[in-house]
Amino acid sequence: MSTPRAFRPLRNPAYRWLAAALVASLVGAGIWMVALVWQIVAIGGGAAELSVVAGATAVGMLLTTLLGGALADRIPQRRILVVVEVVRAASVGIVAMLSLTGGLAVWQLSAVAFVGGVMAGLYYPAYSALLPSVLPEDQLMAANGFEGMARPVLMQAGGPALASALIAISSPGAALAVTALTGVVAAVCLLKVPDVPLRGERAESVEQAGSTRHPAVALLVDVRDGFGYMVRTPWLLGTLTFASLLILLIMGPFEVLVPFVIKDVAGGGPGEHALILAAFGIGGAAGSMAVASLRMPRRYLTVMNLLWGFGCLPLAAFGLTDQIWLMVLAAFLVGAAFNGGVVIWGTLLQRRVPAEMLGRVSSLDFFVSLAFMPASMAFAGPAGESLGLPVVFLIAGVVPLVIGVVAIVAARMRRDELAHPLDTGEESTPVAAVAEDDGEERTRTAGELVPTIA
Repeated sequence: MSTPRAFRPLRNPAYRWLAAALVASLVGAGIWMVALVWQIVAIGGGAAELSVVAGATAVGMLLTTLLGGALADRIPQRRILVVVEVVRAASVGIVAMLSLTGGLAVWQLSAVAFVGGVMAGLYYPAYSALLPSVLPEDQLMAANGFEGMARPVLMQAGGPALASALIAISSPGAALAVTALTGVVAAVCLLKVPDVPLRGERAESVEQAGSTRHPAVALLVDVRDGFGYMVRTPWLLGTLTFASLLILLIMGPFEVLVPFVIKDVAGGGPGEHALILAAFGIGGAAGSMAVASLRMPRRYLTVMNLLWGFGCLPLAAFGLTDQIWLMVLAAFLVGAAFNGGVVIWGTLLQRRVPAEMLGRVSSLDFFVSLAFMPASMAFAGPAGESLGLPVVFLIAGVVPLVIGVVAIVAARMRRDELAHPLDTGEESTPVAAVAEDDGEERTRTAGELVPTIA
């Protein structure tokens, strides 16, 4: 019996270790989210202190995301990921020890949250750039689907549930200690992944540039080149522009206004809110696995953007109904469509963006989400008061579809996707493979197996 498409990446030993590291990291992130809240409460803090700590995380990510992409294109990505997990484990381990000994203060939590934000800014570009060096092209969409399923299940459900149990049994400090332990586990798993060197052309250019430029200047030039590549690439610029406006239009209403719809319109409370958030996460996991089980669509740019556009339409239900079950269904559909599109998007970047540019482009993608989400949160409340909840959710549901169609047409995506087919129907060779020969592991580099993606 053949392995289902969605699980084929797990046949690769290197990816199994990489996936195990991701699982540990996601569980740790989920524990941290809950442990942080109750740790602040335990030391006498409240909403203001939580905002300060959360803000420190956001600032750390914003400061390092773009530079993280440049680093991911200059340094073997596995090494970056190992450093990230070690620093995370050490910093969280310190606050866990302080918590358990009664010496923890809010400023220390803020400092560690800032460090965690910096590490997150380095993590995403490096991970995205490493994945195509571990798996063959025909398995990238399945891997992105697995990860799209794992994030909501582990970070939004599994990790928080474990944190709640640890806090109930012991204390927030115990939950923080387990968070640090997940970083150790992730680092150990990453050490088992082959350290694939930079691909030929990029390695040579880095070496040449390093002899003539100061490292800081070289990184800034790399960031500039990443922006230049985005501007010169219509499908990339069109999609990122659409994604930016999408986040601006929908994230604030969903995060800020939905609780008030539940309370003021539907007469619900925290339980109903948790149910809707769970439906969104479950929908995301289902959508990710469904897309991962299929081949890359022939019209992949069109399908991806329309998934996001049509996937926003159910948001209108939050402004049109007072029935919780309809809101739950709407949240499920939005989560499924959004994450299904994200699976195609991640795979598209890994297959269409040149290998030497992938870290920077991935960081631009991450930066867009970070930059527009706070603005969306800030605008949602005033918009709800001035326009009314039904109008805001109608705009959030309908306008993204219009923008998506405009992006498809303006960037000529239908022509581009036919000129650059991704589903060849052929099995490809892993970019990094680990084989056993006389009891020893042997790693083959990218240059020995596949040409650089053009």
